[in-house]
Amino acid sequence: MTYERFAYVYDFLMEDVPYGEWLAFFRRHASALSGKKVLDLACGTGEFTWRLAEAGWDVTGADLSDSMLLAARQKMDSKGLAIPLFQQDMRSLEDLGLFDAVTIFCDSLNYLTEEEDIKRTFQGVKKHLKPGGSLLFDVHSLYKMRAIFKDGTFTAVDDSVSYIWNCFDGEYPDSVEHELTFFVREDKLGLYERFDELHVQRAFAIEQYKAWLEEAGFTNIAITADFTDQPPDEASERIFFSCTSGSVRP
Repeated sequence: MTYERFAYVYDFLMEDVPYGEWLAFFRRHASALSGKKVLDLACGTGEFTWRLAEAGWDVTGADLSDSMLLAARQKMDSKGLAIPLFQQDMRSLEDLGLFDAVTIFCDSLNYLTEEEDIKRTFQGVKKHLKPGGSLLFDVHSLYKMRAIFKDGTFTAVDDSVSYIWNCFDGEYPDSVEHELTFFVREDKLGLYERFDELHVQRAFAIEQYKAWLEEAGFTNIAITADFTDQPPDEASERIFFSCTSGSVRP
């Protein structure tokens, strides 16, 4: 997957995403932390990252895509925010220091389709958390993958960017291939350039995520749904996890 062009239209695609609700969830579950240092993993163009910073947190962002990070850097500069940004793969984090909290929001973990990759991510996150630090993340539920995304089509039309978003069953169990076609207006000519993206996401059972967290050494695992502090039910679309790190492994 490449994000070179996708980074350009990402914020348009995500303009209705409730970043404020993620921030409210984070504040509720991180209120007891002893420090304010946060690592925002899979930070993308930095929309949640800058909100954390403006809410008073000492934030570092990391993402796999250099194009996403370039967009994030331009955004931070325009807001006068000096936020460290690093190009790193969440599956193999290295030398980022220790944090009071790590966030992986906006279903970013669903992009890991192999079980071992999720395990490695949890293990790497734990090594970057101070004792008693928190990991907070969300994932698409199995219900959403099976009942909402499956064979779904979503569209949006705007003068500058339009898209068609088709969803198909992926090759993995409970996975979806998101086939996106964008039409982006060129300012000089007034013509539209088309480009296509294919994104693959996979979901696992709640119990499986919980088992992997416990295997990595996390405790106090709280599981809620849809930005609330209520437990998931069979129609929940977004599952939230909040858990605590013990001592840091060598």
